This record gives sequence, C-alpha cells and structure tokens, in this order.
Amino acid sequence: MSLLEHQTEPEPEDKDSYAGRYVLIGLLVIGCVAAVYLTMPAEEEPAVPRQASPSAPAATPEPEPAGEPAEAIPEPDPTPEPEPEPEEIVTEVEVPGVALPPMLRVVSDIPGASVFVDRKYLGTTPFETADLRPGPHRVNVSAEGYEGFVETVDIGHDLVSLDIRFREVRLDMSVPVTHKHRFGDCKGTLHADLDGIRYETDDDDAFSLSFDAIEIHELDYLEHTLTIKERDGRTYNFTDDQDTADALFSFHREVEQARQRMNQ
Repeated sequence: MSLLEHQTEPEPEDKDSYAGRYVLIGLLVIGCVAAVYLTMPAEEEPAVPRQASPSAPAATPEPEPAGEPAEAIPEPDPTPEPEPEPEEIVTEVEVPGVALPPMLRVVSDIPGASVFVDRKYLGTTPFETADLRPGPHRVNVSAEGYEGFVETVDIGHDLVSLDIRFREVRLDMSVPVTHKHRFGDCKGTLHADLDGIRYETDDDDAFSLSFDAIEIHELDYLEHTLTIKERDGRTYNFTDDQDTADALFSFHREVEQARQRMNQ
C-alpha cells in the first residue's frame, strides 16, 4: 500500500476537542467584555424638550410650592456722623506761692463785722479781696448793736483800706429849719456834732449848746416841731417847710444815739 493511502484524516473526536476549546475561549472573551460594559456608569441622555404641537394649547406652568418666607435682610445702620472735637478749654494756671495783691482791705474795732460790696455779702472783718473790677463800689459794713458804715470807694491799681471805728462816736448832721418866735419867726440851720447843737441864722437868735447844757431834746412828728430847752434857760421850737417831718426826725434820732453812746 502506498503511504498516501495510510494518511488518514484526524478522527472526529480530535476535531471536536479543538472546536470546543476555541468556543470556550471566545465565551470567556465575550464574558469579560460584557462584565466591563456592565460595570461602567450609564450616561444620562439629555432630555430633549418636546415641541408642542401648533394646534395644542400652551401648557400652564405649575406654580412652585410655597416655601418658607425669606428672612428680611436688615438695612445697614446709617453711618454715624463724626462727633465734633471738644473745644479746648483754657484755664488760668495758678502759680504756687504767687498771689494777687489785695485791692480792698476792711478792718474794724469789732472783729467779725459783716462786709457787703455792691449789696453782696463777701465776708467779715478783717477782710481783703483782689476780686473787684476797677471803678466805683459801694461798701457797707455792719455790726450788731452799732451804727452801720457806708462809703463809696474807687477801686484802681492802689490798695483801698478802710478802718471802721464802731465804738467811736460820730455825729455830723445839719437840717434847715424855721425858728418860731413868740411873735414871728426866722430861718436858719441847725447843726449837730460831738461838741453839741448850734443854730446858725442871720437873726439875733443864734446859739450854741453843749450836750450837757441841753435839758430837753424832743420831737413832735405830727406837729412838725423839734423842741430844744437849755438847762435853766430858754426853750427853742423849730419847724420846717417840708410836707413831712422826716428831716427833723433824722436829726433828732442821730443826736440822741450819739448822746447815749457818749454816756456809756
């Protein structure tokens, strides 16, 4: 037999085994590809809006559900205006040990007498001040039980010093009068000082009496009559031409006060 005759085709079972092997490999490849595909995230297709039919009515949009009201945003505070800068206050600086010289000094023989300047109480004696404006000022000094002192002083660059003597008796009074005679009268002036009372006139009735020589010194205010009687001597009656007897009253009061103080 020839060699060709001895070569036979492979047995059917050998072909089937090869074919099965290839089929198995193909299935494995396909399974792997499918697994990879399935594990990949699916891409969302963009929604394509449907075009409304020309004849179809337009769809009414549904109202959005009402949510919670939005909180009101507070308005910003207005910008505050800048505060004005405080004005600089200039104060006088007192130099230690340096004092202004006094402009008015008041002393009295009775300590603690009240001092008034222009009707304003400033203190008691002994008293001095440098706080007075230049010019005239009215000074009143008073002590209980004594006649008050009044004087107008002119404050300037020099010190004005007042020495009040309350215990010292002062008397200087004058009043125009009419001397009533038994027949007629005469006009003149009554003067009073520490020496006594004197009557000055162009008539012959002029006189001068010391206080010790006066026995009666009295006033009838309603009758406008001041009576002076010399001890063991004449009586003199005086009046005035005023509507009231105030001038005679002041004269009589000052004379009597001086007489009482001189007798103390």
